[in-house]
Amino acid sequence: MSILSTLQRLKAEWTGLRKFKSVPRDERRLVIYSEGGGYWTFFEPVFRALRDEFDHNVLYVTSSHLDPVFLSPPEGLRTYCVGSGSFRTIFFSSLDVDVLVMTMPDLQTFHIKRSPLPVKYVYLHHSMVSTHMAYRRGAFDHFDAILCVGPHHVDENRAWEQLKKLPRKQLIEHGYSRLDIIMMEAVPAPRHTGSESDPIRVLVAPTWGDHAILEAHGHEVVRNLLNGGVQVTVRPQPHTRIRRPEVIDDLLSSFGQDPRFLLDEDGNGRDSLLSADVMVSDWSGAALEFSFGLERPIIFIDVPKKVLNPEFDRIGLEPLEVQIRSKIGIVLGIDQLDRLGALVRSSVAESDVFKSAAQQIREKWIFNNGRSGSAAATYLHSLVSN
Repeated sequence: MSILSTLQRLKAEWTGLRKFKSVPRDERRLVIYSEGGGYWTFFEPVFRALRDEFDHNVLYVTSSHLDPVFLSPPEGLRTYCVGSGSFRTIFFSSLDVDVLVMTMPDLQTFHIKRSPLPVKYVYLHHSMVSTHMAYRRGAFDHFDAILCVGPHHVDENRAWEQLKKLPRKQLIEHGYSRLDIIMMEAVPAPRHTGSESDPIRVLVAPTWGDHAILEAHGHEVVRNLLNGGVQVTVRPQPHTRIRRPEVIDDLLSSFGQDPRFLLDEDGNGRDSLLSADVMVSDWSGAALEFSFGLERPIIFIDVPKKVLNPEFDRIGLEPLEVQIRSKIGIVLGIDQLDRLGALVRSSVAESDVFKSAAQQIREKWIFNNGRSGSAAATYLHSLVSN
């Protein structure tokens, strides 16, 4: 990036911060902070319900100049961009609003701190996975309220609070906004013949990290799927592009000329998700979205668990993603990757079994299916109407 473009970006971020601060205080009641455009899918049902049910105006602060919502906001949403550097730090450290809703964990742990002013911080989940294994230790300790996806989040938070002797947060029975959108947009999966002209579509959607599928076994997974005669779309977790870009570039170099191989780096990933017949994943939360939203089978590559909190087992609760993986899909050892093609075909043939399991588990473990936006909006409205 040139010096000129850097200066232009910094000027735009300063202008965004200044414009936000110029909003009259009585209009700065309810604010959404987004790390970028890919997160709108989690906020949108909540925003729509706030508008439709309570006629709320909402302020939206993003870190991305390319955020589509920032560039073309819906009616009732005022948008500002403060970037992801020093002006974002100033935004948080001097925040003067009633309620801030965000999907970014680790508040107060690194450089993003709570304001010294009495702001209510509300966390909205961008994954259905458990809170105590896949997130850093203390990732949610400094929030005032958590919009919980399901009863597992309630139990985990209460157990962690008790273990660490933390104040009790408000735990709201919310649900999962992105799941509601997927369920609304889903259409019945077509029955592909598996022939060359009508291949089964497989979406490889892993988490990120040294043991994740792409970083540790990407070549072997993609090669075995293509050898099995299926169409393969790889959707890397954005952190893989940031931390290990050579992994993705190498896959493109090796398989990019095969017409059955596609790479999807769209932050939303909507089209590749909806069109897939089977997902191949590891410990990614995308697997739960695919199962509960589309009711289609998953093949889990049994790589080591992604553990970011070394104390996760001290609360004595088995993570949801561990409990249910063998019910909503097939678990495959890393020494059996040559079976991938055959397992894809057998899972499609048994898709009704996985569909029934997904429906039952979704009803048990996810709050307010189809109406999570309204549940969150009702709670947020109660905070700013007092």
